[in-house]
Amino acid sequence: MHRVGLVAALWLSAAVALAQPLGAERAKLLLTRAGFAPSADEIARFAPLDAHAAVERLLAEVRTTAQTPAPGWVDEPIVSPRALRAMSDEQRKAERQRAIRQSLELRAWWLREMVDTSSALTERMTLFWHNHFVSAQPKVRWAQLMYRQNALLRRHALGNFGALLHAVARDPAMLIYLDSATNRRGAPNENFARELMELFTLGEGRYSESDVREAARAFTGWSVDPDSGTFVFRRAVHDDGEKTVLGRSGRFDGDAVLDLLLEHPATARFIVAKLWREFVSPQPDAERVEQIAQRFRASGYEIRVAVRELLLQPEVTARDQDNALVKSPAELVVGFVRQARAELAHPIGGAIALAAMGQNLFAPPNVRGWPGGEAWINTQTLLARKQFLANALARDAVSKGIAAMASMTEPAGETSPASDMKRRGALAQAHAVRLDPAAWLKAIGAVAVEQPLDAAAAARLADALLVLPPTSTPHSQALAFDVLRATVLDPVYQLK
Repeated sequence: MHRVGLVAALWLSAAVALAQPLGAERAKLLLTRAGFAPSADEIARFAPLDAHAAVERLLAEVRTTAQTPAPGWVDEPIVSPRALRAMSDEQRKAERQRAIRQSLELRAWWLREMVDTSSALTERMTLFWHNHFVSAQPKVRWAQLMYRQNALLRRHALGNFGALLHAVARDPAMLIYLDSATNRRGAPNENFARELMELFTLGEGRYSESDVREAARAFTGWSVDPDSGTFVFRRAVHDDGEKTVLGRSGRFDGDAVLDLLLEHPATARFIVAKLWREFVSPQPDAERVEQIAQRFRASGYEIRVAVRELLLQPEVTARDQDNALVKSPAELVVGFVRQARAELAHPIGGAIALAAMGQNLFAPPNVRGWPGGEAWINTQTLLARKQFLANALARDAVSKGIAAMASMTEPAGETSPASDMKRRGALAQAHAVRLDPAAWLKAIGAVAVEQPLDAAAAARLADALLVLPPTSTPHSQALAFDVLRATVLDPVYQLK
């Protein structure tokens, strides 16, 4: 009885908190979890709202399209394998160089969208689905197809999971990445069917090898037109015979198999548990996951239903070390720029910095995606994270950044093209962000960069920027800029 009473008291306390205005502290925590580290202006907008109203506002502001103009080449025809084979060696070399340039531009474009978007939640969910329905450009090859997939994920980011699942199964980038484009009657390729069950819907241990084989037959004939890069159904190579999947038999095609997976209750639990680890805490609460999964499934898989419930969990707006999550590289970089109201001066440099931290956009390491959590931090990536923040907070970063940008336009001189590209990449990474420390400090309550701060003022600055108390405290009367720098370089800044 004592345990029951304690749980009831905790839930009553959480219910009371949900009905009260968030205030600056809880608004900061919610916005950090639901998007990227927020600016003082964003916090001020949400602080007067209670948790329900704040979450509804976040959901009301969701976008289905990017607001950053796409690179000019995204609608250009792809260069088909047939056309590539017909080229001269020099033409193929030029085409490879163009593909590299487009790859960098695509990463820079998405990073720019994350920084500038009016809906950080939209981009967080697009990033979440990118790491759930994994495809990677090195295998897909065509940047246009990766762009189209990104647009698809954003369009459905907080829409209907069933519609998203059906759309992804026909997505050309996915068909190429998981070899569905070559799946045909008599020689079914099982890659897509296996990952569909293990990573996209049911999770490990909830299907058999026979289910995989039979599902692979259902997707035969789902392919890609090599000249246009669009989905095509090749009826002549489709296996229209009877299949047995998850104990059900019929002349299933791919869509029917997807619907069978959506009918299975494990799918809702699997998705909700993964979203929980993204937004709430490292270890999902099984009972609450089950409750949310039931509502998610009953809604017909409306993603907003699950996300709303998850963002209202008490852990999201509580300062609790046990429930802290590690920021992904994208969250760290984008959050820093948005929080500081800084300028993303060189988006390609920012994308290169993300790759150095272990998150190369449009190129997850394998079909399982980035593992996330504490795996984001190792000796190499932690150094890259700190180097990025230190570069942005260097006192002479602005003047150095201007000089660096100028040097990037200079001829290569005696250097080789490869070494010159490496030099330009390093410069772009080092000077990706341009920051006005005085404006940032003013926004969070400090009067001037050279103003000495007492212990109380330093604590207020840390409260404004961190989700937990810092691991170390700057000495009393340290200059405001030095306190700012120490706070951002504190290990706690890596957490959300």
